[in-house]
Amino acid sequence: MRILAIESSCDETAAAVIEDGRKMLSNVVDTQIATHALYGGVVPEIASRRHMEAVVRVTEQALADAEMDKHEVDAVAATCAPGLIGALLVGANFGKSLAFAMNKPFIPVHHIRGHIAATYLAYPELKPPFLTLIASGGHSEIVMVKDYTEFEILGGTRDDAAGEAFDKVARVLGVGYPGGPKIDALAQNGDPKRYKLPDSRIKDAPLDFSFSGLKTAVINLAHNAEQKGETLDREGLAASFCAAVVHTLVPRLEEAVHQAHARNVVCAGGVAANSFLRAALSDMAKRTHTRLFLPPLKLCGDNAAMIGAQAYYEYLAGNLGHTLQNAYPTADIGRNICDKA
Repeated sequence: MRILAIESSCDETAAAVIEDGRKMLSNVVDTQIATHALYGGVVPEIASRRHMEAVVRVTEQALADAEMDKHEVDAVAATCAPGLIGALLVGANFGKSLAFAMNKPFIPVHHIRGHIAATYLAYPELKPPFLTLIASGGHSEIVMVKDYTEFEILGGTRDDAAGEAFDKVARVLGVGYPGGPKIDALAQNGDPKRYKLPDSRIKDAPLDFSFSGLKTAVINLAHNAEQKGETLDREGLAASFCAAVVHTLVPRLEEAVHQAHARNVVCAGGVAANSFLRAALSDMAKRTHTRLFLPPLKLCGDNAAMIGAQAYYEYLAGNLGHTLQNAYPTADIGRNICDKA
């Protein structure tokens, strides 16, 4: 089964053709980073307009790369939640219209489910159940994947997501947008023990995270140094911040491994590309005797291949959309987002 997938939840317009949920026939991503970097972050209205300009072009390119005509696809999928609502509506309405015009099934896909499914493309042998750490710009959660369309949240952030904290710290350190790769690069030459940063723990919720205190501590360090005329060790602060994020995420994931008796562990989302986190997860896997599945860097960020991978399993589960399918800015990963007539 070949699925044409569309992704437009934030600032990447993407299209891909995926076969049977595991084989990537094409994967095209049109990024808006240069545009939004001018403003230090994503401007939702600009993102929506750029999606409208790019969606036809990237879809045609994805079909061309897969050496297929649009009528040869078996279904059309699109991200319908969560994300920037204007951006989501561009991809969702385009996908619905295309499916309707070709008389093909339309499959609405949850963006975070898609991040998890990216791992299926890199590891064809991976099957549920497994434990997942989701670390992205808008989400930080520990999720038990019971089946391809059945998820249980074991822990999550009480405030900022890890990726959001990276973007805000990057702005303070003046390295620009997007914050994740910029901070990671800056931290390579820094001492991760240079600055002492807080580790916020949630009473009676050992698997939950909090990043607001960590973000505020970095901002205060930078501002205090500026006010006192002191030289800020930007590389050291970036490295200390990366280490603090890792210390927030990995011990809680390790606790979840023990509680769930998990044998397989996945890390998904944009922050999964962070070199400090990947190294720490590898060490954790050795300690806990678990097998770690990390998607390649090109599949950590937003892309349509991951949406097409998850769409296949949504289709098998009967989770099909209708022409009235809506898009939603927020949606729990366990929620079925299909709107049926």
